[in-house]
Amino acid sequence: MALEFPDLPYGYEALEPLVSGTTLKTHHGRHHRAYVDNANALVLGTDLAGKTLEEIVKRSAQRAATDPAMIAVFNNAAQAWNHAFYWRSLTPRGGREPQGALGRRIAADFGGYAGFAQAFKTAATKLFGSGWAWLVADGEVLRILTTANADTPIVQERLAPLLVVDVWEHAYYLDRQADRAAYVSGVVNHLLDWEFAAENYRRAASASRTAPATGPAPAAAAAA
Repeated sequence: MALEFPDLPYGYEALEPLVSGTTLKTHHGRHHRAYVDNANALVLGTDLAGKTLEEIVKRSAQRAATDPAMIAVFNNAAQAWNHAFYWRSLTPRGGREPQGALGRRIAADFGGYAGFAQAFKTAATKLFGSGWAWLVADGEVLRILTTANADTPIVQERLAPLLVVDVWEHAYYLDRQADRAAYVSGVVNHLLDWEFAAENYRRAASASRTAPATGPAPAAAAAA
């Protein structure tokens, strides 16, 4: 079965004025679609055909060091996964601070929501080149990390992504030109879906209590 190109969980104009409908139509309908189409073409006729997107990402990352063909598979499959996760990390009903277990964990690990928001904005804005800014659970502890190009935390055994912000230029250039900081600030202040993040944290924390300790996964492939 081919990988499916997912619909947005909201309309193209739903995130305006912070992210325009024009940007979403180009970002989702052109860039994200291309990654899915490319991944489908690259795995056709291989033992990765019919696997889930997450399986393709993880297996291609493991094989890339010894099989150069897997680098292109990883780049496109990981970008497809990252984008699908990014759309769900945003909501037109954002802007409210996280509550419950996730809110308490943010307070413990970052000194409060304001400390998290500032650290997250700084990480996303200062990432050199194209990539992603993530809030992840490492066991039950929260971390902010950035990844370059297509890299993704799902290839690391202990890391569970809670939400992500895309900082490739195609995420903001039509709206903000080169002002990445303004785009990041708008997303963090008004569009993050903390209900989505809280559910991801609940699953990650539960899994960490029952899973045996393991070593790190192999490093992901570099961009082609």
